[in-house]
Amino acid sequence: MKPEVLVLAPTRPRAWAQLEEAYTLHRYDEAEDKAGFLAEHGPKCRAIVTNGHETLTRQMVEAMPNLGIVACSSAGYEAIDVDALTDNSVKLTNTSPALCDDVADTAVMLMLAARRGLIDAHAYTSSGDWGRKGMFPLQHAIKGARLGIVGMGTIGQAIAARCAVMGMDIAYFGRRKKPGIDYPYVADLTALAAQSDVLVLAIAGGDATRGLVDAAALDALGPDGLLVNIARGTVVDEAAMIDALKSGRLGRAALDVYLNEPEPDPALTCLPNVTLYPHHASGTVETRDAMAQMVVDNLAEFYANRPLLSAVN
Repeated sequence: MKPEVLVLAPTRPRAWAQLEEAYTLHRYDEAEDKAGFLAEHGPKCRAIVTNGHETLTRQMVEAMPNLGIVACSSAGYEAIDVDALTDNSVKLTNTSPALCDDVADTAVMLMLAARRGLIDAHAYTSSGDWGRKGMFPLQHAIKGARLGIVGMGTIGQAIAARCAVMGMDIAYFGRRKKPGIDYPYVADLTALAAQSDVLVLAIAGGDATRGLVDAAALDALGPDGLLVNIARGTVVDEAAMIDALKSGRLGRAALDVYLNEPEPDPALTCLPNVTLYPHHASGTVETRDAMAQMVVDNLAEFYANRPLLSAVN
């Protein structure tokens, strides 16, 4: 008899076929009467398949007394009550290892595009302004620029490795100094911003980091500074960022994430000194397939009583 799994969100086709073959899948995501569906099928399931956007509450967790694992197909998991999982001895896995490279690449892409004025330069070239007005304004170099990374986890380290090759001077901020990391650690975020030309956010979202990058940090980054956010929109005080960008107290922002998605604040998106990407840092076929495969593989390890590949809690 196949193990029974509750599905809050389906996965990519190749991984989904593997799940269908190995498990009996109960589609909570398609149920009209979700409370009734959970009451009927929840107690039978030892596993949940979900993503970081579907809500998983303490009440739902406690309605599943045999639950042992929640396999999340994204890196973020703000919608999941992790404390409830931990209190009930339920493991949570995510897919950070699978998406690390694409997200780090996107951070570098946004940094380069903003620092070299790619969007404006494209318009300048395509509109004919180059011929009419002459040389495009000078931009800012990458080599020798000072990079501050907020969050030196898996993705932060991947960003640092890429930027070190480009000759950037790197320092970082986090909850604590990371063992084995040779880059200078700065214990105060505003101090790191003050000494940085580019500040890249690669820290987890959630209540613990909500509004972490505040007006003081943005002012410290300054009128020539660039803020790059591939973390979560909640990490930045967005109203303060908009105000700083409008007034020129902050030079530029290059963003993959926003406070309100998929409809970010027009007061932000209409600004001339922003470079925007639609929360798509992991949005490649290869990486999304790899993320979905991690869900399959983590479930297989769980049911075989082997160590999980990417345990969070």
